[in-house]
Amino acid sequence: MADGSSRAAPYLRVAAAFRARITDGTWTHGERLPSRGELGSEFGVGENVVRRAQELLITERLLEGRAGSGTYVRAPYQRRTMLRTPATSMAGLGADGTYEADSIAKVPAPPDIGKRLAEEPGALCVRTVYEVFVDRQPALLCTSWEPMAITGGTVIVLPEGGPLAGRGVAARMAHLGITVERAVETLRPVHVERDQAQLLGVPAGTLATLIQRTHYSTDGRPVETADLLIPADRWHITYDIPVPPAT
Repeated sequence: MADGSSRAAPYLRVAAAFRARITDGTWTHGERLPSRGELGSEFGVGENVVRRAQELLITERLLEGRAGSGTYVRAPYQRRTMLRTPATSMAGLGADGTYEADSIAKVPAPPDIGKRLAEEPGALCVRTVYEVFVDRQPALLCTSWEPMAITGGTVIVLPEGGPLAGRGVAARMAHLGITVERAVETLRPVHVERDQAQLLGVPAGTLATLIQRTHYSTDGRPVETADLLIPADRWHITYDIPVPPAT
């Protein structure tokens, strides 16, 4: 009679072999796996079987996929602290944080974004997607929206372009004579969607914290709103809130 392992689906057999290589150190943390074609040839299976085995180990947090790069052995994560204060930069990750940004102008605002910006649905905005890294590992995603009714036709229309590139919302709006007075943040738990998961190197469905942040000028007008998506298993989010002196 055949044993249980011989009756297992091919992807489970391949996943077990991958798991053993990680456990015994054959594949070390941070190591890039061979291509699916190479692994398929080694194990005598198709690339779809290898893909299913990798997806299973990604779910188990043993592997991680990196968009455009491949599949890697996942290093153990220690939750770090993301400090948010009134002077916090975009991420609040400190000196170890880096980011890549991609801006697109004249993007119609979805209904929820239009509402947050006090603009009509479909109002043209600049949308900027930030991929933020710490120690060269994905840390968070940030999608920022600014109304072109405010920035269109100015040198600050692109947050990461022009003379004030990367200076932040308050500094850039000050160039237009707009004083940013406050930012409001709302937090809620969400599950990471598949396209977000690929960028963050986590399994789809991973629990994350969504911070919906909106900057307001002194006249109460929203000048920017953003969604910050932060994997919950990697980050504690800590707020440092100053208390005015007693009068």
